[in-house]
Amino acid sequence: MRIGATSRLLAVLGDPVAHSLSPTMQNAAISALGLDAVYVAIRVGGPGVAHLIRAFETVGVAGNVTVPHKLDVARLLIRLTPIASELEAVNTFWPEGERLVGDNTDVQGVLDAVDALEADGPWLLAGTGGAARAAAAAARKRDVFLLVRSREPVRARRFVAWARELGVAGVAVDDGRAVGVAINATPLGLRPDDDEPIPADRLEPGTAALDLVYAPGLTPWIRACRDRGLRAADGRTMLVAQGARAFERFFPDQTAPRAVMAAAVERALKG
Repeated sequence: MRIGATSRLLAVLGDPVAHSLSPTMQNAAISALGLDAVYVAIRVGGPGVAHLIRAFETVGVAGNVTVPHKLDVARLLIRLTPIASELEAVNTFWPEGERLVGDNTDVQGVLDAVDALEADGPWLLAGTGGAARAAAAAARKRDVFLLVRSREPVRARRFVAWARELGVAGVAVDDGRAVGVAINATPLGLRPDDDEPIPADRLEPGTAALDLVYAPGLTPWIRACRDRGLRAADGRTMLVAQGARAFERFFPDQTAPRAVMAAAVERALKG
């Protein structure tokens, strides 16, 4: 890959963002297709997000958004796709004219990841942020019952009320009933000493576990789930699925090279 004065800039925004494999994945795709572009990670705190988005609008930068800014960026953009508007959460943006358009490709990413686990039954969701909203929309599309848990009960209740308005077929605060899929949509797992996002007593034999966080050698929670004999996967499947759809937003005349992107992620996470 050669970077020059004509190279198009793309970026992922987050805090933290050093763990993100979006640059590895997207640059592999850019290189495979011989495109004149480069994708970088930018760490930005809450107060700086608005300034950065306005600067990106000025110079036409496209990119992605990760924790904890998906809700904030949705509020900053004037133009949103229908799904991003519904969820009030953005993970992908690109320029059209003098404005940025925001989208949410996480929904299909969650669906692809759940399908890969061949899992059925009610879903148990840990988290109430932007990734959790995408999981709720995925549950709506699959027409499955959704249970929600949070370390802050008030936030869980508010999320349940929001999900009902979204049109999720059935949703409630976690009441302990058996589930088919457990999904971590919190940042827990980015650090080795994090607590488990969903305790072991909520995972019965046959439950599938999906972590939307990813890490070299799998996240601690997913390793623990596999040790108990559960079908379990970290966020790499979702990363590639949402990233491929984002890539096709950035370059609408190109088909994302998914195999190349998946291989780049696997190499980076090997360990």
